[in-house]
Formats: sequence, structure tokens, C-alpha cells
Amino acid sequence: MTDMTEQNRTTTPGLGKEAPDTPATARRTTRRGGGDPATRGRTTIADGVVEKIAGLAARDVVGVHALGSGLSRTFGAVRDRVPGGSKSVTRGVKAEVGEVQTALDLEIVVDYGVSISDVARAVRENVVAAVERMAGLEVVEVNIAVSDVKLPEEEDEEPEPRIQ
Repeated sequence: MTDMTEQNRTTTPGLGKEAPDTPATARRTTRRGGGDPATRGRTTIADGVVEKIAGLAARDVVGVHALGSGLSRTFGAVRDRVPGGSKSVTRGVKAEVGEVQTALDLEIVVDYGVSISDVARAVRENVVAAVERMAGLEVVEVNIAVSDVKLPEEEDEEPEPRIQ
């Protein structure tokens, strides 16, 4: 019969001697999946995610009254009144998302009296900063179409709800 200690021994390479099967000698295997754990796998970001980030960032700019064309805002106002419906933060925002880059198209309504070029510049800066920070994507372009100017005497298309 073979001695149990002989069964639990391995040959140490280069020495030709037997060494006990200790945890130190048993761990001589190479690590699998080497490299930085953050580089293992792929992250994909949906167009809608980038559209939400951009929509919220654009709305934060002073002088932006709303996003979207008059027709989309009207449909959105009706949809918002439906019980269980929520405000669409992606209204007026279209994103094309690649693996590392994104391009955005925004349609905005500005308040009367503000400088449209200043508002557009501020929207671009805010959108680029938010998308690059949150999504980690390079924003290659932000195209802005000003579709309307909100006059002070115009009634909002999205009135306050009667019941609070």
C-alpha cells in the first residue's frame, strides 16, 4: 500500500525533489482573465439614456422655455394629462450613439428677450459636459434648432393641473 504522504506530494520543477503539496506550491497557476477588471466586457448605452441626459441638461439653461416643436409639445401635453403618464424629458432630443461617440440634435423654444446665440452656446456647453461626464461618450456635435420664441403674453400649452 502507498503511503498517504507520497500521494500528496508534487515534484518541484528544476529541483527533481519532492515537495509537500502546500498552498504555496498549489497556487503556481497563472491568473485567468489578466488585466484591469474594468476592461473586461462591454458597456452599451441606449440612445434614450443619452437623450434623457441631454434633455435634462438643456432644460437647466436659463432662457430655454421648452424642448420640441409646437406639435410635439401639444401631443406631449395631452399625454402628460393621462393618468399614470409622465413628462417626457426626451421630447425635442434625438441622439445617435456609437461605441465611443454620440451626436445630438435638439429642438428648443427660447424665452423672448434672451440672446439666442448665448442660449444655444450655453445649451451646447451644458449638454456636452453632462453627457461626457455621465455616459463617458465623446460628444462630436450638438445641433440646435430654435423652433419658437415664447412671448410673455402667450399662454403655456401645458397648463397647471386643476387638482393638486
